[in-house]
Amino acid sequence: MKIAIYGRTLKEDFYISFQELLQKMKANKIEIIIYQPLYDCVVNKLPFELNISGVFNSHNDINDVDFMFSIGGDGTFLETISLVRNKNIPIVGINTGRLGFLSDISKDEISTAVDNFLENKYTIEKRALLQLNTTNQQFKEFNYALNEVTIHKKDTSSLITIHVYINNEYLNSYWADGLVISTPTGSTAYSMSLGGPIVVPNSQNFIITPIASHNLTVRPIVIHDSNVLKIKVEGRSKKFLVSLDSKSLLVDSDVELTIKKAQFSINILKFKNKTFFTTLRNKLMWGIDKRN
Repeated sequence: MKIAIYGRTLKEDFYISFQELLQKMKANKIEIIIYQPLYDCVVNKLPFELNISGVFNSHNDINDVDFMFSIGGDGTFLETISLVRNKNIPIVGINTGRLGFLSDISKDEISTAVDNFLENKYTIEKRALLQLNTTNQQFKEFNYALNEVTIHKKDTSSLITIHVYINNEYLNSYWADGLVISTPTGSTAYSMSLGGPIVVPNSQNFIITPIASHNLTVRPIVIHDSNVLKIKVEGRSKKFLVSLDSKSLLVDSDVELTIKKAQFSINILKFKNKTFFTTLRNKLMWGIDKRN
C-alpha cells in the first residue's frame, strides 16, 4: 500500500501525532510520500527523522497512490481535490484547524484512527462535485468544486444582477451581492452561513442561495443535481468574482457560466464514529444547553 500526505504546514503541537502516524504506517510496510512544500517546511523542524519513500508535487506524481491524507483544516482538504481529481483515491481528513466538517479526525484521535485504518474499519463515501464551464474557458483544466461555486460582486458597493436559468428555463434575476451554488457537502459551509438548508451528502441535490438579496422574498432553493444551470451577470464594474471553493478569478460580465454535476465524484474515507449526523451534532453543538 502507498499513501500520500498533503498539507501546508504542521503546528508544533501536532509533531508527536504526526510521528505516531508515520511510525504506525512504516511498521505495517506502508509506503509514504509527502507533498514537497510540506516536506520543505517541516524537515528541519521536526524532532525526529522523516523516514519516507519520497515527495510529490502535482497530480501527475500520485497515480499509484492508494490513499491521500490531508492534514490541516477544511481548506486544506479542499485543496487536495485538485490533486486527486478523477483518480478515485480516497481522502482521509486529519483536522489541525478549527471546525472541520471534512477534516474530522482530531489529533487526539490519530492513534485510534490509524488503527482502524489499518484494520479496514472504515467506509468510503462518494461526494458529488460541481463542474463550471465558461464561454472563455477561463478556469481551464480543473474547473470543479466540492463545496460550492460562488458568484460575487467585485469591489464596489453596487449590487450585481445574476440571471439564472435551469435547463434553459428562466428561474430568477437575483439583485444581490452574489449567489452560492452548493453541493450537499457544501451545504454546511458558505451556504449555511447565508441561511441555506443543511442537506445530507447522498441527497443528489444542489442548493442555490443568494448573498444579501435586495428582495427579502427570494429564498434558497433546492434542485435536483441532474439540472444544468446557466448564469449571466450584469453590474456596473463590468467584472465579477467567481470562486470554485477557494480558487477565485475575476470574470468579465459578458462571460456566460454553465454549472452542472461533474461526471466523477470524490471518495472520502469515514470511520464508523464519524457519520454525517454525529459530525453535525458535535460540530454545531446541537442539544448542548449552557444551563446544564
